[in-house]
Amino acid sequence: MASQLTNDDVQDIAELAKLDLSPDEITMYTEQLSQILGYFTLLQEVDTSQIELTDSILPLRSVMREDMVEMALTPTTAIANAADAEANQFKVSAVLGDES
Repeated sequence: MASQLTNDDVQDIAELAKLDLSPDEITMYTEQLSQILGYFTLLQEVDTSQIELTDSILPLRSVMREDMVEMALTPTTAIANAADAEANQFKVSAVLGDES
């Protein structure tokens, strides 16, 4: 299988993913990922020219539902499970620092 990764390749991938891998893990993943890439190479050699393109194996159907008028929540009901509320509104901590 031609797609062979190096330990440096796996270390680079781990750094991009913010993973701190031990040398043993790097060796293990190098072998496993190389095998996976090898299978993709093998799959690319399969002749699929006679296979009809398939977007989905499921029949098309509408997933839309009928619009139904329902009673709106009261402000009290809407905030009933809020961690913090004030004057019938959700109260949250500031996300951004003080911009002054």
